[in-house]
Amino acid sequence: MVDLKRKSSTAASSAAGARRFNDIADRVLENEPQSDLSLLKRAYVYSAKVHEGQERLSGEPYLIHPIEVAGLLADMRLDEVSVVVGLLHDTLEDTLTTYEELERLFGEEVATLVDGLTKISKIEFHSQQERQAENFRKMLLAMSKDIRILMVKLADRLHNMRTLTYMKEDSARRVAQETLDIYAPLAHRLGIHGMQQELEDLAFRTLLPQVAEDLERELAVGRKEREEYIEEVIGILSTKLAQTGLEVEVSGRLKDLGSIHKKMETQGLTLDQIYDVIAFRMVLSAGQESVYTALGIVHSIWRPVAGRFKDYVALPKPNGYQSLHTTVIGPYGERMEVQIRTVEMHRNAEYGIAAHWKYKEGRIAGERDDDRKFAWLRQLMEWQQELEDPHEFIDAVKVDLFPDEVFVFTPRGDVISLPSDACPIDFAYAIHSEVGDHCSGAKVNGTMRPLRHRLQDGDTVEIITNTQQMPRKDWLEFVVSSKARSRIRHAIHGTENARSRELGREMLERELRRAKLSLARLLENGELIEVAKSSTRGGSVEDLFAAVGYGRLPAKAVLGKLRPETQPESKPARRSFFRRRTPSSSGLRVSGQGDVLVRFARCCGPLPGEEVTGFITRGRGVTVHTKECEKVFGLDPERRVDVDWDPKSAVPRRIKIRVHSVDQQGILAKVTKSISVAGINIGSARVTTTQNRRAIGNFELWVTDAKMLKAVMKELTKIRGVTQVERVRQ
Repeated sequence: MVDLKRKSSTAASSAAGARRFNDIADRVLENEPQSDLSLLKRAYVYSAKVHEGQERLSGEPYLIHPIEVAGLLADMRLDEVSVVVGLLHDTLEDTLTTYEELERLFGEEVATLVDGLTKISKIEFHSQQERQAENFRKMLLAMSKDIRILMVKLADRLHNMRTLTYMKEDSARRVAQETLDIYAPLAHRLGIHGMQQELEDLAFRTLLPQVAEDLERELAVGRKEREEYIEEVIGILSTKLAQTGLEVEVSGRLKDLGSIHKKMETQGLTLDQIYDVIAFRMVLSAGQESVYTALGIVHSIWRPVAGRFKDYVALPKPNGYQSLHTTVIGPYGERMEVQIRTVEMHRNAEYGIAAHWKYKEGRIAGERDDDRKFAWLRQLMEWQQELEDPHEFIDAVKVDLFPDEVFVFTPRGDVISLPSDACPIDFAYAIHSEVGDHCSGAKVNGTMRPLRHRLQDGDTVEIITNTQQMPRKDWLEFVVSSKARSRIRHAIHGTENARSRELGREMLERELRRAKLSLARLLENGELIEVAKSSTRGGSVEDLFAAVGYGRLPAKAVLGKLRPETQPESKPARRSFFRRRTPSSSGLRVSGQGDVLVRFARCCGPLPGEEVTGFITRGRGVTVHTKECEKVFGLDPERRVDVDWDPKSAVPRRIKIRVHSVDQQGILAKVTKSISVAGINIGSARVTTTQNRRAIGNFELWVTDAKMLKAVMKELTKIRGVTQVERVRQ
């Protein structure tokens, strides 16, 4: 019952696996002394049996992978069932094991969890968004029922990321991007800080290997001095806190390469200009009040930097994270970040929900506020049931997974967590959907502010409502929360649909009057109902009116179906928004036709090879967007038409890219040479430099497809001194 891949099982590897299993068993007993290890032992033996003969890309026996996943779960202090699932998580997908067999051997709980993992293991985030969205819905649903499914999936992804070097480059980059987009943010939402940081760091090293190598080389220059600096600061802090009777463990580290690079890019700085690359952590054995005592001591030693203090103890993050963060001017005038927390806070920060949640009979049991810590997932599932558009769903979920929060207050003092850059409308929808729909104004800290106003930590917000106010399309330009965007789009679609039905009815009624027909009589005798069914795939008369109002179905075409004798045989009806052009001159086909007037949306600049969608624009043909374009979600889905690229037509398209690099001699020549070697014509180039020795090059290129653009951007990132290459969408 084994799906054989390549044979390579040795006695040495079996012995190593057994030793690692013993370590896992010891850790499970350490976490829960009452655990019965018989289930764990049976799972190990079974996994070794069904995976026998299989190898990973590294050449190691496949069994190493489930053992490592189980080890990670044990290290996170998860229960025995979770560790068992870690050992068995690939059995349904990669062997001939059946659900029934797992249920018989290990029980329904284990079989259900492994089955849930198998269903989400095929999720991919690089193409075919319709399938992605449906699979992602399944994952969210599985997570909301039992979070252990996601915990095992994260452990599986972490071990795969650690062994990513054995994959082909393109596959490795795809997995790394997927990890950065989805799994690292999910780890953050669960409060598993250590896992989140490692996933992000591994993804950064895979996606930008040259940048990571350059950073490491630059940082290596002052390594000895940094180590001495860290030891000095640890000594000062330990001594000062010991004098006050506080028991503390102080540690110092260099910040992750990914976070350093991100700061360099967002603030336009060189490594020399980033001062707080070193972070210190103080873990106190006493209670919560001790962190404020320690904070006072730190500030008495070194001067704090204004505006760089965060109190996540009094206002914990939604994932339960608690700590004090402060930046001070340390020894020798160097900025340094200091995090202050208790032992319990530190354990929660490292292991997230796994630090204090227990699983009994398939249900989560723990502290009274555990439901609140998981509310984001349940809310996500509840309000997104109405999102039928898969692209909108993926867009909304990704917004929810990147939680740079801002904490604001209601007039009664309740704390509301919102995404960074949130505005009063986001706040209104967070209170209640009806409050958001009828939001007409807002007071921030007692002063009237525009609805576009960006909220800051600590703001007190009061919403003014008006029953006559309804959601407006321009709100989509500045709201950021998924809930607000979804509700606004839903309301706009409903309003536009109603207008189109009304318009379509008027247009059809005029056309029928010209033919001396009565709309009321056609409705009464059922003729129009039959035409509606045949014209709108079984839809109603209201759907027929909407199709006419949107321009998808000409009123004359409806008349032709009612009275075929009124239509000249030599001139078949054509869609009202089509205009004859040179065949496929745009390189696109609309509903299979290549002679339709189309225009490309400037907001996203679609290229052949990218997934695209079209929208009917009255009087201007069809406007084409990429399916990932944010503007798509604000457009009415009733106006959508199928568009695809004509493989027989290669029409060059003008696009813009931006190249960020250090300001050094010869780098522009290397960039332009790489572009020319790729066979791409440069329409224009403009390079600007900054005072901090950075250069930004803006290039207009003529490319025939997305594959060509992707290839040249990849080559540009390999040039030493280039830190980032991005496509600019207008």
